[in-house]
Amino acid sequence: ETIWLSFHDKDGENFVGLNNYIWAFKDSQFRQSIFNNLIWLLVVPAACTAMGLLIAVLTDRLWWGNLAKSLIFMPLAISFVGASVIWKFVYDYRGEGQEQIGILNAIVEYFGGSPQVWIALPFWNNFFLMAILIWIQTGFATVILAAALRGIPEDTLEAAVIDGAGPFKIFTRIMVPQIMGTIIVVWTTITVLVLKVFDIVLTMTNGQWDTQVLANLMFDWMFRGGGDFGRGAAIAIVIMLAVLPIMIWNIRQANAERSQGH
Repeated sequence: ETIWLSFHDKDGENFVGLNNYIWAFKDSQFRQSIFNNLIWLLVVPAACTAMGLLIAVLTDRLWWGNLAKSLIFMPLAISFVGASVIWKFVYDYRGEGQEQIGILNAIVEYFGGSPQVWIALPFWNNFFLMAILIWIQTGFATVILAAALRGIPEDTLEAAVIDGAGPFKIFTRIMVPQIMGTIIVVWTTITVLVLKVFDIVLTMTNGQWDTQVLANLMFDWMFRGGGDFGRGAAIAIVIMLAVLPIMIWNIRQANAERSQGH
């Protein structure tokens, strides 16, 4: 139905061929959304996977490691909208002369800086929104990677210690290569999620101040301002085509690992 609508006009009645797709790639807001999605793709999966791996390694050596992992995992139990509301208070800005209740602005003021409307700062506001998704998804990466680390044979690690390898060498030369398959699966899973990111942008900025992403743009065209089913559906198909190769690769990778396990 979505594919069919993408080749029709705003009411889904008259066939317009590739007009909606031609419009999309000529539209400045669509191009801005593509650019923002690419930034999200570069930053969020890499940050979540790297932080998750680091936390998994560090907490594995602590007696209170399971408690730490539980606290880091907890944001994953919160909806994206709920998490965004929490972070609205972190980034909150009050006018000059008023007491700043936002944590970030309160810290900035404490150190003598000037409070900012963080989510309205061009370009950098995208990173403030990404911080929310990183906060949510790092727990997922930590739990999966911690389980993979436990699967590394102790004999291998002991042999490396006997051979004189230091902690950094053991981590980079032995631990990481042995769980590389899991790292890639975690990275690609978060990548698929990032391509579909919607709730955080809608709740925090609604795509204003150059923070628009494809899913939010699709929602705007499909359901707002009278709606344009053709253009909304075309954007939805673009998102699907972007996600599909990563999902196929992810499934094949998981199947290959399962076959090796058997």
